[in-house]
Amino acid sequence: MKRNRYLLLYFFLFLAVVASSVQAGSFVIAKYGGDFLAIGVGARALGMGAAYVAVGQDGIAAYWNPAGLTQLNYPQINAMHSERFAGVVKYDYLGIYLPYGPTSTVGISFIRLGVDDIPITALNNPDVPLGAEYEDEYGNKLRNTPYITRWVNDAEYAGFFSYGYRFCPKWMIGANVKLIWKTVGDNSAWGLGFDAGMLYNPINNLQLGVNIQDFTTTLVAWDTGRNELIIPNLKWGGAYSLRFSNFGVIVAADFDTRFEKRKFAAQKWLGPISVDFHYGAELNYKKIIYGRIGSDVGNFTLGAGIQLPKLKGDLAFLPRNDLGNTWRLSLTLTIEEEKFKR
Repeated sequence: MKRNRYLLLYFFLFLAVVASSVQAGSFVIAKYGGDFLAIGVGARALGMGAAYVAVGQDGIAAYWNPAGLTQLNYPQINAMHSERFAGVVKYDYLGIYLPYGPTSTVGISFIRLGVDDIPITALNNPDVPLGAEYEDEYGNKLRNTPYITRWVNDAEYAGFFSYGYRFCPKWMIGANVKLIWKTVGDNSAWGLGFDAGMLYNPINNLQLGVNIQDFTTTLVAWDTGRNELIIPNLKWGGAYSLRFSNFGVIVAADFDTRFEKRKFAAQKWLGPISVDFHYGAELNYKKIIYGRIGSDVGNFTLGAGIQLPKLKGDLAFLPRNDLGNTWRLSLTLTIEEEKFKR
């Protein structure tokens, strides 16, 4: 009891320090600073419209809701590659997960989102307007056009250390500790954040889930002296599964609730609160062939998958007329050996 009181005291002291720092102006609320962590991982999840916080049947639950890791019975490795906006943005994920004892699962995973080979240009004569004619030191008439001086990358990285624990048959909890690293040209930033998730199984086929991302508020410190805060994002939803002879069905819905005054950048908003919606469904035949459909923040998604012995492949497609299409490919290796079983 005394230990819980101390933990509660430390938590409120942390909030007080953050609040006073914000009021003092030493931190800036980064409204979109954590958006690269809100994209989601896994082709299966995207095919279902990113409605995945309560599905939690494989290792990518480490991102969506770490409580779902408790449903793994064998060690698993997940890898994903995605090309967003017609291939301009590359997005990759790798995770390794290990059941530990009868009720726990641990995992480590990595995310990289990047735009590579961005050209940095300069003018031949910076004192003359772009496109204007000028004379060089030899009297030659030249047009002032830009040239490439170097190439840089804009990349964002995150490493997750995940833990899931089932403390009774119907309740599961989990948490992430995540390290963030950002690079933009010659500048970089480091950050530290935490996620906390929960799954509840009130009846056999229904799961309810909630994941509070950045629940203690994540600090990102730039080498320029700028300090940004990523405030909590609440992901919550449900998933219901059915089995008909050789066919299985899952339907799911998620709701992303933010408190950043996003207004027109969200589907629904009221004052500082905004909500985005995710809906999805999956149909499988004998747990071998999978088809998926969904709505990711109002954008139609499609997906498919095939289960081979120990290896599963998933593909998802998000069409966008304005920004270009997004493809996502995932591979899942499950080490189904009796000696590794939970």
